[in-house]
Amino acid sequence: MFERLGLAACLAALAAGCAQTPPPPTLSAAAGPVAAGAPDWQQGRSAAMASSTLAPVAGKLTATPPSEIPLDKLKLPPGFKAELWAHGMPGIRAMSRTESGKIYAGTRGIGRVYEITDSGGQRTSRVVVDKLNQPAVTYHNGALYVVAIDKVLRYDGIDRNPGAQPVDLTAKFDLPPKQHHNWKYVRFGPDGKLYVPFGAPCNICLPEQAYAQIRRYDADGSNMEVVARGVRNTQGFDWHPVTKEMWFTDHGRDWLGDEGPEDELNRMPRVGLNYGFPYCHASGIADPDVKRDKACDGVTLPVRTMGPHAAAMGVHFYTGTMFPPEYRNVLFVARKGSWNRTRKFGYDVVAVKADAEGRDAQVTPFVTGFLDEGSNQMWGRPVYMLQLPDGSLLLSDEQVGAIYRITYARS
Repeated sequence: MFERLGLAACLAALAAGCAQTPPPPTLSAAAGPVAAGAPDWQQGRSAAMASSTLAPVAGKLTATPPSEIPLDKLKLPPGFKAELWAHGMPGIRAMSRTESGKIYAGTRGIGRVYEITDSGGQRTSRVVVDKLNQPAVTYHNGALYVVAIDKVLRYDGIDRNPGAQPVDLTAKFDLPPKQHHNWKYVRFGPDGKLYVPFGAPCNICLPEQAYAQIRRYDADGSNMEVVARGVRNTQGFDWHPVTKEMWFTDHGRDWLGDEGPEDELNRMPRVGLNYGFPYCHASGIADPDVKRDKACDGVTLPVRTMGPHAAAMGVHFYTGTMFPPEYRNVLFVARKGSWNRTRKFGYDVVAVKADAEGRDAQVTPFVTGFLDEGSNQMWGRPVYMLQLPDGSLLLSDEQVGAIYRITYARS
């Protein structure tokens, strides 16, 4: 009798445990691998959209002369001005500045790292390293770090020694190899750690454990820690000047229509949070191709959504004194611009005004004019910002390979 009761209790306990285990997610055909021979960007496209002509906007990988950069089309708030600061750097992306004022910048498709030198009224550039797999850069404690999909290089003392040879740190960083959404924005945080994102290896899928996350490392690649999960594809982050909390952009998925899901602007008040991918998008949209019960339970929702297919890239908290006081601690967000949308969206820089906890976030235009909405044509794609010691702001344009300097003067 006691044996029967014990067995019944065990079965009851087992049943209770099973009842608490959530059912596995349900995946549609669109969440599976891309068809053989098809490009990665078609992954997640449903049969209903198979005839769509939408495709990623081709990057311009040759130098654009100043005469072909229509700077006069850019519009900024009263008192602000944008000037062409440097050009001739195809594919330029995120920038980092050294003690002497040199600027290093990575690229994506062209595989280069540029060094830009300001010689007083004139900027010159050279290629530090070429033929890398989508390299990003950051400068820290006298060393330039170059992080590509499959390589991490450190150039010690390059600020004063242009011929510095790299130290290969690749083996210490344990880089996952898949390329889709694995291009990088990298930066050292206030804690002295190197923050590196590893995007989802798909448009929409159940990613493997090593992807859809943000990690941080010691400068030598040791002590890796995953600080955020459920991050589909962040291409920019910064730390709030007061709270030191990370804020970051994240790209919404494609092939769910013109209006979304929108890109995200997220805040990380502590490590270990989940930001939703692949189950939950934007401000609480359950994914139709990777379904699970209560898809958005436990998800940290964004401070603000940033528009449909906007390709929100670099973010920068302004801390200078050149701009008016109302811009102090305001977050600038560069939106590279859409491809998976019939009418183009983004192609601008916006200012996000919110309190330190992300409440009441208001988005206002800051730099527009890269897109002609009437013709639905663009000429430039703003991607990243860098604040100079005088409080002016540099803005890189990946499409024309240029850097603009934004200044303010009272009229």
